[in-house]
Amino acid sequence: MLLLHHDVFGLTAGVDITPPRLAELSDAWLLGRTRELVAIAQRSEHEAQLSAARETDALLEEARRRGEPKVVGQMLRSCANIRIFIPALVEAADPLLDELLMHSRRHGLLVLEAGAHALRGRRALQSGSEDGALTEAAIALAMLDENLLPDTWLGQQRTWERILATVLVDIGTVLTQLGVYELADEVMARAHHWVRESGGPHEISVHLINRCRLLIGWGLRLERVGKVVEAADRFATASAIAIAVEGPWRDSLFPRRDDRPACAQVPILGAARALAHPGELHIDSLYELLGDSMYARELIVVSIGLARCLENASRPREAAQVLASTRKHLDDDTSEPTLRISLVREFARLSGTDGGQETSAALAHYATELESELWALREARIATLLTRLEHERLTREHGAITAQAFQDPLTGLPNRRALDDAIQGVIAQAAGTPMAVALVDMDGFKGVNDRHSHAEGDNVLRIVACTLRDALRTDDTVCRYGGDEFVVLLPGATLNAAEAALQRAVYAVAALPTSLSRNVTLSVGVVPVRAHEPSAEVLSRADEAMYLAKRQGGSRVVAVRGSLSTMPEQAGHNNNRGGHAPTLLPRTAS
Repeated sequence: MLLLHHDVFGLTAGVDITPPRLAELSDAWLLGRTRELVAIAQRSEHEAQLSAARETDALLEEARRRGEPKVVGQMLRSCANIRIFIPALVEAADPLLDELLMHSRRHGLLVLEAGAHALRGRRALQSGSEDGALTEAAIALAMLDENLLPDTWLGQQRTWERILATVLVDIGTVLTQLGVYELADEVMARAHHWVRESGGPHEISVHLINRCRLLIGWGLRLERVGKVVEAADRFATASAIAIAVEGPWRDSLFPRRDDRPACAQVPILGAARALAHPGELHIDSLYELLGDSMYARELIVVSIGLARCLENASRPREAAQVLASTRKHLDDDTSEPTLRISLVREFARLSGTDGGQETSAALAHYATELESELWALREARIATLLTRLEHERLTREHGAITAQAFQDPLTGLPNRRALDDAIQGVIAQAAGTPMAVALVDMDGFKGVNDRHSHAEGDNVLRIVACTLRDALRTDDTVCRYGGDEFVVLLPGATLNAAEAALQRAVYAVAALPTSLSRNVTLSVGVVPVRAHEPSAEVLSRADEAMYLAKRQGGSRVVAVRGSLSTMPEQAGHNNNRGGHAPTLLPRTAS
């Protein structure tokens, strides 16, 4: 009987039950459950996979509602990952990966951004683009250089280390699929370090299975160029790992049967045992694993292992039939280009048009010529990857230096220097297009530092800055002006439209849980930009409007067309728009 471990709501059995009261569950629970669902999707039947995808979508929506960037980023990655496993949903992974890239860049989540590129590399291979996969792997590797510092946005260092290990395994997997085994081995060695430091049984199991997969592909590749001794050494190591994985496998998140060893349930592990010692002993188990194989890599390595066992048992015709069936099944699959060559070679070795010696010799000669060409291609791929890797490193180094000059290090927003450049562009366009500028101040922020700590104040600043930016349009620019003040540039916005947009931002901050905002609210003054008006004058008028918002109680927007210095103070109460008084916004408790 197949045991689906950690199935909290019964969804992995295909029962569509909405998880109860998600809003009351912790972020840690959401992330833990998502990890379980990814494991379930990897090794389950189609209906259970779809059910896991649906539940993960619900968890992602809950994470989006809460708005914690690091949680949303991890959830986006999991949702995309699940879809890559499911043929019927694989194209739906693309918009999620695009969103993950934008989200991780916006919030400075470097490891998750690298993970998005690694998953895009896997998608490129599914689409038959080996060059695209190489590029994505190079970008991801350039981001995760050896001197990478822990990302404090991800909270505990162990969480960061676990995500880093997973991303490195993903990069190593792409390189393995491309047949760049030497570099894949180096990346997997880095992953091994972090798995050993912070991984649990599941991460250890995933890493060891992928390590087996790399060694099998490497061994088959070495065989194709006549390096039989080295190939046998790779197969022997893979077999030893297949035995060692048994312990962590028992405590992993994968669905499994507890009455069978891991090598009888995981196709890669079973193939590793068979390739190291091919013989009749493995035939029945491999036939069963062939039926359980869900992915091209599993079908190919199990078929090759089974064919060799059948050949050693004096059943060569049956061996050729197994390989022919797998070749036909994978006719349109482009995800494993190097392993496919191994499959073709194995079939050529065991068969021919008439089975005679002459045909076999001709096929062997063709295979040799083909392998010489592929070996040269391997060298070119390594050179290309190293060139792109160095290019990406230099590009990122230059970009980082440039970004530091124009970016506020605490919030990640453009700084005062960037504002000075941007506002000139806004004013230059104001002659023919409506523009607005707002000055935003945080109400009650000084009390956060006084009652709690400056570290807590920094955290509130980051959260409020993120909420303000996310509530506005993508074309709007939010800059940190200094201290607890921000300036917002709203190109193409009339004063009414700008006021409405900023009102949404004020509501969004007011609605934050007290545990995140510490009761801080926003006072906003917004003014239209006049053609050729000096930037200092625009900001001065916005500043006057902001102080009027504060005098009216804060947590509100005051929009003013002219200058308050020539108007009675109460004029701000109706915003110069016919008597619409701003209302004090309610607080939301945590």
